[in-house]
Amino acid sequence: MEEINEQELSEVKEKIELVKKEIRRFIVGQDDVIEQLLWGIFAEGHVLLEGLPGLGKTMLVRKISEVMDLRFSRVQFTPDLMPSDITGTNMIQPNENGGQSFVFHQGPLFSNIVLADEINRATPKTQSALLEAMGEKTVTVMGEMHRLPKPFFVLATQNPIELEGTYPLPEAQMDRFVMKINVAYPTREELKEIANRTTGSIIPPLEKIVDDSYVVHVQQLAKHILVADNVLDYAVNLTMATHPDYKLAIENVRKYVDYGSGPRGMQSLISIAKVRALFDGRYNVSIGDIKKVAHSVLRHRLFLNFEGEASQINKDELITELLESIEGGCT
Repeated sequence: MEEINEQELSEVKEKIELVKKEIRRFIVGQDDVIEQLLWGIFAEGHVLLEGLPGLGKTMLVRKISEVMDLRFSRVQFTPDLMPSDITGTNMIQPNENGGQSFVFHQGPLFSNIVLADEINRATPKTQSALLEAMGEKTVTVMGEMHRLPKPFFVLATQNPIELEGTYPLPEAQMDRFVMKINVAYPTREELKEIANRTTGSIIPPLEKIVDDSYVVHVQQLAKHILVADNVLDYAVNLTMATHPDYKLAIENVRKYVDYGSGPRGMQSLISIAKVRALFDGRYNVSIGDIKKVAHSVLRHRLFLNFEGEASQINKDELITELLESIEGGCT
């Protein structure tokens, strides 16, 4: 494990600022989305992006891969997509002895960044093919295990308004994403700037700021960011308070939530908060870090009951209520 020092803290902060600046040369607005995506990547997690079509989700992921010099592949999820289309398959090929043998041909999963575009359009069988890759970072074909490259991330997109012909992700797979990021519609000024940048004859190439080895290095550094007991207590209490049967649960959670976040949600709170602290040049996580990352980490881990769905309860507002109700370090 790599130790962290003041010089490295300063260098990481400077490098990340350069990465964000370079991405913003092409991507207009979406500063919070860019920031949160980088949190997820450097926390070794997978991220789900949800937003209307045409908001630049696919382009943003592509530009991040360019600036970070990571191998990129895009999979357009459709109902007829088969598991082997993304994992790869064994094919018969002639060998040197004149015979034939099976040779594994890698699928698009064998990249550093895999963009799973409109992930909820694929059938559950194909969606489940991602589970092993996301959880174990391996692919098993015909009993043979193949290890995926490092670093490896699945950045998935889905459209929140289109329901026909879609297959909602099961809870187990939703939990594999460390964060769910809502992509907002651009402002009037941003729309104008988008037109100026993207409809001209010259689109400047982006500069490569970091590479895959640097990403892995920073991921290891993030693990050395300290978490005090009172901060850890706050994260644990926040996670527990998402459950309707917990003693600290607020009235709206008891009334509208069927069940809340599991241990993976609490782990994600800590790991994302560590990266946020690292980006800010700090050695330790604060309760403010936990509060800042809570919405994107927990919004897809709160499952509403029938009354909550019928009442169209806003999960982000519910999380805000939870954050205001929990005192730092209480038990």
